[in-house]
Amino acid sequence: MQIQDNVFIITGGASGLGAATARMIVAAGGKVVLADVQVEAGQALAAELKGTFVKCDVTSEADGLAVVAAAQALGTLRGLVNCAGVAPAVKTVGKDGPHPLDVFQRTVNINLVGTFNMARLAADAMGKTAAAEHGERGIIINTASVAAFDGQIGQAAYASSKAAVAGMTLPMARDLSRSGIRVMTIAPGIFETPMLLGMPAEVQQALGAMVPFPPRLGKPTEYAHLAKAIIENVMLNGETIRLDGAIRMQPK
Repeated sequence: MQIQDNVFIITGGASGLGAATARMIVAAGGKVVLADVQVEAGQALAAELKGTFVKCDVTSEADGLAVVAAAQALGTLRGLVNCAGVAPAVKTVGKDGPHPLDVFQRTVNINLVGTFNMARLAADAMGKTAAAEHGERGIIINTASVAAFDGQIGQAAYASSKAAVAGMTLPMARDLSRSGIRVMTIAPGIFETPMLLGMPAEVQQALGAMVPFPPRLGKPTEYAHLAKAIIENVMLNGETIRLDGAIRMQPK
């Protein structure tokens, strides 16, 4: 799979892991469509990268179709990188009572249903393109989390939604194999996302020190580096890769 001259959709592309991935795609000669609810940041980055921004709720079929149409208008759609997500911290039963059901449902809806929604729509479009080398037509990269495997206290909603994303990887890859579309998932550890960078410096340092090596927070560019390797290596398919510096999360 070549990045040069091809079009890639990045959900959650206005910041964090998504923004770093978008920059990587453009640096490699590709074109990007940024799909995000953050309008101002998304438009600014799209202008910088000479790409396209589409305001998108990933759980909406209409919004997803609009994003795919925008990508097709730029050229041949070859990839989707799903980085949109939310991470609430609520205990199953806390001091205020049981976990609010709407918070759990919203988390699953965005992280899991939203990921699947964008994947199915992008795959439908990519499957109709002319095949490239090896009969390949596209690549889908979803984002899980180490919480999928080592969920901490307060992460019942987040961890279960991300575990489902990891669990979806192989069957989706098998579903789409006849179309020449690969599916991979990245499970990041503790990364420098806008949420973490908003924490006090001492908290960031303490979190980074939990990582065996390198003992620091992961950088969005490192996520993008792995995404590039996945895009370019046709044998990477149907698997979840932990990108975490060997961390295994403690209960809290």
